[in-house]
Amino acid sequence: MLDKITQLTRSHGELRTGKGLVSGIVALSLAILCFLGVLAFHFPEYLTTPQLRQSYDVALLRQVLYGALVVAGAVALFNIVLGRRRWLATAAFGLVCLSVALGGHKVPVNDFPDGTPYIGLDWFILDLLGSTLIFIFIEKLFPLRKEQPVFRPAWQTDFQHVIVNHLLIGFMLLAVNLLVHRLFGWAVHGDLQDWVRGLNFWVALFLIILVADLVQYATHRAYHEVPLLWRLHAVHHSAKHMDWIAGSRQHVLEIVLTRTLVLAPIFVLGFAKEVIDAYIIVVGFQAVFNHANVNVRLGPLRYLIVTPNFHHWHHSQDTEAIDRNYAAHFAFIDHLFGTAVQSPREWPARYGVQGDYVPEGFWAQLQFPFRWRG
Repeated sequence: MLDKITQLTRSHGELRTGKGLVSGIVALSLAILCFLGVLAFHFPEYLTTPQLRQSYDVALLRQVLYGALVVAGAVALFNIVLGRRRWLATAAFGLVCLSVALGGHKVPVNDFPDGTPYIGLDWFILDLLGSTLIFIFIEKLFPLRKEQPVFRPAWQTDFQHVIVNHLLIGFMLLAVNLLVHRLFGWAVHGDLQDWVRGLNFWVALFLIILVADLVQYATHRAYHEVPLLWRLHAVHHSAKHMDWIAGSRQHVLEIVLTRTLVLAPIFVLGFAKEVIDAYIIVVGFQAVFNHANVNVRLGPLRYLIVTPNFHHWHHSQDTEAIDRNYAAHFAFIDHLFGTAVQSPREWPARYGVQGDYVPEGFWAQLQFPFRWRG
């Protein structure tokens, strides 16, 4: 059973429906999330994000966990009875049983100390569930490539990036905060921060997105134009299919470097907490939505803000799209600096890096920047 599951995670092909494989993977994925949720209830001080703990409705979370256990167990049992990929269904059902044996949705939560190291398991669970439900629905409602399935080729690689990058988010944020304070602490001025905090909320939100995107533009352009940095960024561009999960294909070092540089001006200017919270929501949505398999252009607004159409061109192998469309939020930045794609076609034909020299598989891509001889 373990050999088959390992083989599945290392494969890169599209999944075919009707044989219990897709439903089995859904059941197993849900069972894994349930198991992780039970662990988070047992060890909240180490597995949950401090910033999120204060806003949790524990009763609601217990109901969600209970419902997920029921769905995962029912789908797995259904496949076992019908003989559809029993090895996969058995793994899912076994994990559901283990979760229930460990207390399931009834695990008591006692007082625990703050300030302990954590890995943000709760953020991983909530973000994955939320993104899956929201963006798969949007992709099916407004599909760009209708023939592209949810479990398209190479989805395993991107899913592994999602898992690792989310589980490491606590350590990455710690590293980023340390770097930002050490490298840019000298630039902090109280009077400037007081002025920024006194701005109207909407003015401040526009300013924080603009400042961050200008840094993002410069950083992103450097990733394309500096060969050493391209080694890292090529991993992100290796995705040959665009959808909500493709944006997660990023090298860990690129994530740390980019976030450090983008957060530096935000730290120096000292934006209010509510403005930063709103910015994080905007960033999180655009990062997923602009990679999604959706037919969205937004008419004239596409010259002002980054849309899926704008960013899909950035990922294209087409000649007119190479090293273009760097902005993450405001498309007018690329038009201002002359790096916006100019094409008579609405959408690109192909995605990925020219030459397709980046390997598939998370571990292979993690090593790629240090082993590539290009």
